[in-house]
Amino acid sequence: MTKPRAKPKPMSAREVARRLQRAPKSAQRDAAFRRIIRQIPRGKVATYGQVAAAAGYPLYHRHVAQLLRKSGGTLPWQRVVGAGGAIKLKYEAALEQRHRLQMEGVRFRGKRVDMAEHQHRFRPWEFEE
Repeated sequence: MTKPRAKPKPMSAREVARRLQRAPKSAQRDAAFRRIIRQIPRGKVATYGQVAAAAGYPLYHRHVAQLLRKSGGTLPWQRVVGAGGAIKLKYEAALEQRHRLQMEGVRFRGKRVDMAEHQHRFRPWEFEE
């Protein structure tokens, strides 16, 4: 006679985040992120979470940030901001991102991008390859 299996206990939000950080690298996922980032037009911005969700990986916003960090400037990295329009970079990189966005016509409200005016809305037909 075998013992009945115990139900797995639900994971905490911290454990989910920890497992996602250790998620294996995926060329397909990275290609989807790149395709979505390239679709953000000049003068518009999207959040890390928006990019991840539009690519089909809604919990992978940290991976979007890692991809941008490692892209070496080949993507329009300045068009991706934190939630609420916050620039998440530090020091000179934050100043450069703000300057690049202002050059594209993006306006700020204090330290944040005016998301009501400049947030890019992804449309389902844009997701096709």
